[in-house]
Amino acid sequence: MRNKLFTWSLLCLLLLVGPFANSQAKKSDNMSGNPIFEGWYADPEGVVFDDEYWIYPTFSDDYDKQLHFDAFSSNDLIEWKRHENILDTTKIKWLRQALWAPSIIEKEKKYYLFFGANDIQRPGRSSYDPNNDINHYGGIGVAVADNPGGPFEDYLRKPLISDFYNDAQPIDQFVFKDVDGTYYFFYGGWSHCNLGKLNDDFTGFVPWEDGSIFREITPEGYVEGPFMFLRKGIYYFMWSEGNWTDGSYRVVYAMADKATDPYKRIGTVLQSDEEVATGAGHHSVINVPWIDEWIMVYHRRPIPNEDRDHRVTCLDKMEFNEDGTIKPVKITFEGVEKRTIGGN
Repeated sequence: MRNKLFTWSLLCLLLLVGPFANSQAKKSDNMSGNPIFEGWYADPEGVVFDDEYWIYPTFSDDYDKQLHFDAFSSNDLIEWKRHENILDTTKIKWLRQALWAPSIIEKEKKYYLFFGANDIQRPGRSSYDPNNDINHYGGIGVAVADNPGGPFEDYLRKPLISDFYNDAQPIDQFVFKDVDGTYYFFYGGWSHCNLGKLNDDFTGFVPWEDGSIFREITPEGYVEGPFMFLRKGIYYFMWSEGNWTDGSYRVVYAMADKATDPYKRIGTVLQSDEEVATGAGHHSVINVPWIDEWIMVYHRRPIPNEDRDHRVTCLDKMEFNEDGTIKPVKITFEGVEKRTIGGN
């Protein structure tokens, strides 16, 4: 009887653990494994500061728990150091509901961290409750620090953007520094994307020639999560489509001759793989310094996973065809190879 009970218990344990074991990182001395660090993290922005890789993600949990940012740094893409609470509710007095989707850029030895807060809504949408003002105020904020690991302080003590220009919800911002020194500001949810130009001190925006503050640039299929990078003279504009709560979520892209060009959708570059994970999206891209090697930084949901907010941060290789188009990214458990900056 004891042997039968042991066998039955072991079988139940294997059935329970088996699916989860398949979703674990296959980390090694030379491969990052996916996810690259423990914990629920989404919307990751990857960047290189000096001789380190940095990733700034959303703490991916229920809105009432999503009230701080952690950051992660690495010298080689394999071992990651957690920098806890680089920004939280004690520093943002106007934050009431949630903060997410950070984006960071360095200027004149200061680090500016942009973020969405409060999931602001507006009258006329089903999500707006006139009797509950928790999401009547908010938008995109900005914090500043002397170091990439913080601590960050609220820069303006109010949102940088709190209004609905061109019907775009003020979330999911990304700052792109062009070769001429212009800091372009992409942002927008609710299937609308706006483009602005930050002023010199990042306290506001330089109007366009027609006097408008933001120009709508929404490409076909756009939902949220804009991102841009420059490679070999080509501007790649990328965004997320589908529903962020399920497997339809994916990343698509366009190519342009300049940052402000119209963006014609080319195709999908990142999507779910039912053998690996679902909900792959809201990404960024890292260029390994000094070489033409590119890495997709993104979130996905392990299988099985019943919680929409339980997402993990992953890295996978991104490659190009001879004509500059992007090959579809294969999502893996292995991740990417070890890359120290300036070496292998």
